[in-house]
Amino acid sequence: MRPVRQKKAKTLSQKRYIRETGLETRIAAIIEPAINDLGFELVRVKILPDNGCTLQVMAEDQNGNFTISDCEKVSQEINPILDVEDPIDRAYHLEVSSPGIDRPLVRARDFERWAGHEARIELFDMLDGRKRFRGMLEGLQDGHALINVPDVPEGQDPIFKLALDNIAEAKLILTDRLLKEAAEMQANDTQFDDPEIETIEITPEEMN
Repeated sequence: MRPVRQKKAKTLSQKRYIRETGLETRIAAIIEPAINDLGFELVRVKILPDNGCTLQVMAEDQNGNFTISDCEKVSQEINPILDVEDPIDRAYHLEVSSPGIDRPLVRARDFERWAGHEARIELFDMLDGRKRFRGMLEGLQDGHALINVPDVPEGQDPIFKLALDNIAEAKLILTDRLLKEAAEMQANDTQFDDPEIETIEITPEEMN
């Protein structure tokens, strides 16, 4: 369970690097200004087949924190906006959550913050004959995410430089080390609301 705190972001300017569908991109453009106005940053918009149709919105502050009350604030803010804009042509559930432990990596600072942890990265365009990379994050350099990949031929440099603009998807891999760090953060977090609850869901009936 991801630990969360209530400190708000001061600046909300970093670009997101993530693959989204045309509809997801449109929804992101609709709700992101409202999320920013509340002091948070949009992490990801994803349309899932769960419960017929689920619109999943991940958000956080600039420090990677997002409380249950923050979920409620964002839900209450974007729900009427989505109701007016009506971007989805069928009934759906709105789910607002924190990114979770094995979180997507969508901004440049994510690759620095989670250096030393394992990640899986997929590119839009091939680099050295491959699109998918799994290995240890080594930080950021000149607009490139650095990843140490173990499955390279002997004698080849295992560290790849992946241009952020070429990253389609990136996500942390759930490991014992990542779980331990999350547990330590949660143990030191006196403002954590409820360790059993991460998301707020609104049914189609509640949206009317």
